[in-house]
Amino acid sequence: MEWEVVIGLETHTQLKTNTKIFSGASTTYGAEPNTQACEVSIALPGVLPVLNKEAVNCAIKFGLAVHAEIAPRSVFARKNYFYPDLPKGYQISQYELPVVGKGAVTIQVPAVGKNAAYEKVINITRAHLEEDAGKSVHGAVEGMSGIDLNRAGTPLLEIVTEPDMRSAAEAVAYAKKLHELVQWIGICDGNMQEGSFRCDVNVSVRPKGTEKLGTRREIKNLNSFKFMQQAIEYETRWQIETLEDGGTIQQATVLFNPDTGETRAMRSKEEANDYRYFPDPDLLPLEITEADKARVQAEMPELPEAMKARFENQFGLTSYDAASLTANRALADYFVAVVSAGAEAKPAANWVMGAISAKLNAEEKTLAASPVAAESLAALIKRITDNTISNNAAKQVFEAMWNGEGEVDAIIEAKGLKQVSDTGAIEAIIDEVLAANAAMVEEFKAGKEKAFNALVGQAMKASKGKANPAQVNEVLKNKLGA
Repeated sequence: MEWEVVIGLETHTQLKTNTKIFSGASTTYGAEPNTQACEVSIALPGVLPVLNKEAVNCAIKFGLAVHAEIAPRSVFARKNYFYPDLPKGYQISQYELPVVGKGAVTIQVPAVGKNAAYEKVINITRAHLEEDAGKSVHGAVEGMSGIDLNRAGTPLLEIVTEPDMRSAAEAVAYAKKLHELVQWIGICDGNMQEGSFRCDVNVSVRPKGTEKLGTRREIKNLNSFKFMQQAIEYETRWQIETLEDGGTIQQATVLFNPDTGETRAMRSKEEANDYRYFPDPDLLPLEITEADKARVQAEMPELPEAMKARFENQFGLTSYDAASLTANRALADYFVAVVSAGAEAKPAANWVMGAISAKLNAEEKTLAASPVAAESLAALIKRITDNTISNNAAKQVFEAMWNGEGEVDAIIEAKGLKQVSDTGAIEAIIDEVLAANAAMVEEFKAGKEKAFNALVGQAMKASKGKANPAQVNEVLKNKLGA
């Protein structure tokens, strides 16, 4: 029997606010345990929550970015459950009336093996505001567990998809796209190691061609794209093998162990009625007007799709180049800065996607830490364009700039890399090459085209790589009557 995997994601996005969602306590990461747990965080009797306006603005931004319905009226609800790191005994969330409704994200799924790359639309079911819980700390004291409530009350936007994904590759492509989008619009710092962006993945399998969904298991708290891929692939295999062996799948919450590459059941999966949702009596319904949406819209940056189209139309870039540059906002902004500083768009794109990206990846740096500023790269590209230096010499200059040896013109001068473009000087070099390589000349005249390239190589060698290659070709052709 052929099986089909069905996947949906719930992503907890920590919103980039200075204070918590219902109090003025700080959200700064890394503070000493329980130093940012205020009266509201620890649920002292008599305290009342006050909604953080910036968290609402973040939710509106996300809704606009995914072309979603933004509810004019949404309601906060209490989600009741007991856990040691939840002092109130309930979490303030949204249930029946979330702030963001149906939307969509278009993903690019990369080619895998013989399968070509393709585009797919992933539908967003909803996105709702809620507070985060605290954190249980195990092992800090031998034989004991501790509770750190610094995270309690941190604002989250939980983004839920339809079960639209049919492979681990699609799920990872969606997660990466969402991860970049929330950073692009400035609502999340995207730091997965600190828990700012973590995914719960719902996985089920069914016989291919059937409509009825299988029983799902939810893989909790994945904060790595690599682990997400591994977890989905293992869980899919496990479910198929279980069914083929005559077993049944029980709905459950599971954890992925990256050391063993396996998932294990943590608890049976709760249904909504287990949480006994009801409207929070301490919070008024959240009302969002058209004016509110217009105000937030005016603050929104240009979105990746719009920027990609602009790069194609304005700069004449290919769809591939435009997509590569807009996969990351910092990269896109850097490219724009290079072009704004006077570089031609196509070579600017090549250098940003090539040398700059390669160096950053190799040294695990961000663009903010790049030793080569956009203006400096533009200056280098202009020296290639005006034939001051060759492409090979430009690589040497770039390496020196990266190592902090100075600016473009000073490096060119210090290293003697200025290109020879004087026709008379080039003719003199070629005359010497032709005289010293009579056999090659005869081979070329006999119809061997490779001999021409060999002569070009000799001319470049004689000039120590400084001769303008285009002029060398032109002068040599004239000399040989080609």
